[in-house]
Amino acid sequence: MKKWKVMMAAVICLAALVALAGCGGQDVKQGADNKAQQLSGNITAVGSTAIQPLAEQAATQFMARNPNAKVVVQGGGSGTGLTQVSQGAADIGNSDLFAEEKDGIDATQLVDHQICVVGMAAVVNPAITVDNLTKQQLVDIFTGKTTNWKSVGGPDQKVVLVNRPKASGTRAVFKKNALGDAEEAAGIEEDSSGTVRKIIKETPGAIGYLALSYLDGSVKTVSLDGVAPTKENITAGKYLVWGYEHCYTKGNPSGVADAFLKYLMSDDVQKNLIPQLGYIPSTEMKIVRDAKGNIKNK
Repeated sequence: MKKWKVMMAAVICLAALVALAGCGGQDVKQGADNKAQQLSGNITAVGSTAIQPLAEQAATQFMARNPNAKVVVQGGGSGTGLTQVSQGAADIGNSDLFAEEKDGIDATQLVDHQICVVGMAAVVNPAITVDNLTKQQLVDIFTGKTTNWKSVGGPDQKVVLVNRPKASGTRAVFKKNALGDAEEAAGIEEDSSGTVRKIIKETPGAIGYLALSYLDGSVKTVSLDGVAPTKENITAGKYLVWGYEHCYTKGNPSGVADAFLKYLMSDDVQKNLIPQLGYIPSTEMKIVRDAKGNIKNK
């Protein structure tokens, strides 16, 4: 009888422990759910249009997971992003440039979050039969020295330059790395990369430049000194017209901004969204570049 009572007591204790463990597990799950629900607030990410497609899609996914958080993504160019985040007018300043490269920006106030790499290419109207340009030919075209495509082996067609405004990080990266900082001639100037693509597609003789994330087959890329603007050539250090995509914050981020930046570095974005949209994870680069433009092997 005693033995039977001891066994019953042991069974009751075990059942109680199992019940408590189940409650504990439920509490942990509930705690995680509550944490997701508690993340709330609105932030704005402003600046580079080169990173804008990535930022917009990532924001959509992030908000689906965090229904009480709102991330508004706007363009305007890298200069605008750096200025607004410096002034506290935006929570995140998106930039193709290091903050140190932009005049009038106190980089010491900003924290750099490098999200990925994007290549940039000279692109032409599909009717232009030129597939490759030397760096000097490209410089001569963008500085206005070459005004007809027949001078570089193309059709007898006037060259039409399509530029980004001076606040554009894409323009700054292209000017520095493709044109050797040569001053561009006047041409059509458009703020949006999407609009630049549309104009080049529809304008006979047009040439401009785009981040590879904007290439959709409607315009034609041009190789530079025989090297095509491909992911493989960029990661290997053979094609040097590329830049990091930076998300700057004024000081260390917190709340929704911190959670969103962490999401941008998650596998969902780095391994899936970034390659899908034509960007390159920084981890795949075999070289690194600093704010002064110095390049070295990893």
